[in-house]
Amino acid sequence: MKFSLWLPANLPWRDLRPAATHAAGAVSGPGRWRGLWLEDHFMDNTHEPNDGERGECLTQLTALAATVPDVRIGSLVLGNTYRHPAVVAKQAAAISDIADGRFVLGVGAGWQENEHRAFGLEFGDVPSRIRWFREALQVWTSLRDSAHDGRGFADFEGERYRLEHASLNPKPHPTLPILIGGKGEKVMPKLVARYADEWNLWSTPDVFAEKDRIFTAALEKEGRESSSLWRTTQAVVFFDDAAKAAALNAKGRPAIGGSAAEIVDTMGAYAEAGVDEFIFPLPSVTDVAQLNDLGDRFLAEVAALVP
Repeated sequence: MKFSLWLPANLPWRDLRPAATHAAGAVSGPGRWRGLWLEDHFMDNTHEPNDGERGECLTQLTALAATVPDVRIGSLVLGNTYRHPAVVAKQAAAISDIADGRFVLGVGAGWQENEHRAFGLEFGDVPSRIRWFREALQVWTSLRDSAHDGRGFADFEGERYRLEHASLNPKPHPTLPILIGGKGEKVMPKLVARYADEWNLWSTPDVFAEKDRIFTAALEKEGRESSSLWRTTQAVVFFDDAAKAAALNAKGRPAIGGSAAEIVDTMGAYAEAGVDEFIFPLPSVTDVAQLNDLGDRFLAEVAALVP
């Protein structure tokens, strides 16, 4: 199983760059980070007043692509409702080019209502956002694939989005993967099976195993091999505090905890459930020294001991 690190999006560049550089160079035995991820939100999902620092995901990822070598970088995940998908495709192509193929376009339907209201973005209802997301996936894959299959241009006519002889030039890297974040059991498995190279959700091992059965069935129905989808997940990690993890789980937030050895065992359970990559989330840690220490500890005491 592979491991990646979810960096805080609210770090200023003077802190984000050294934290990412440290993570990219951190190696402990066989364990090292495969990738670095940033979330895509414009504000916290908390009670007003809500004016905490919050970076812009694609701008930060562009900077990381240009300055941090060797590791994959990706969005976890872009909210479709925040930007026109054709513009996102152009941005993704540019970042993919800068990163020489290390960029992962992680996308989702969008869910956080307060930032839509604050920034004047249409929120819609859940069925609308799913329809818009389906169209966006068609836009992203059409533009990406047409850049490399000889067509050069893409056309699309949907309810919300329209392309007329649009192209991506400069082209994205040929291996630009699309990751879909989602756990719904009705429409999302079909979208993942049709459009995704990678899939992500928050989960504990038992939750992941249950969801994976549903998503794998959708892959089979689509005529895809199960191995063609890279599966990733994350949960809040509490070193040496299983009780705190249990309390957070009881509130509906996936969390794991205990001694390092117990966390290693939990990673084994994730692997048995079908997880290819665990993403260690530290989105609320703003002290760079603490961030580096926690990341290094996870690599040395957990990742290095997981087959």
